[in-house]
Amino acid sequence: MTSDVDPERVILLFSYGTLQDPAVQLACFGRLLTGEPDTVAGYRRGTITIVEAGAPDPATYPILDASDDANDRVAGVVLTLDQAGLARADDYEGPEYRRVRVRTQSGRDAWVYIRA
Repeated sequence: MTSDVDPERVILLFSYGTLQDPAVQLACFGRLLTGEPDTVAGYRRGTITIVEAGAPDPATYPILDASDDANDRVAGVVLTLDQAGLARADDYEGPEYRRVRVRTQSGRDAWVYIRA
């Protein structure tokens, strides 16, 4: 599979939730993203309930919380983006999330969204 991202400007984003969904990727980025399975340590996967504008009911989404236990691990996918794609991901995630840098189990530095 080829990527539309310039290899000189690659940004890695660790996704553990909805950004792995092909329909979400098409809506958010206008294309399917390339990615590889990976994990991050020191976080726990939880949930957050968000009331979205115009939605009749609140929706529940996955979210990461920092953990004091280095043995806690979260499985996900490292997605390949460019700067414009990262900006779109920021818009998609919204104010309930904040983006931080992590080192994945495979040794890659990537961004990830955690609880704000």
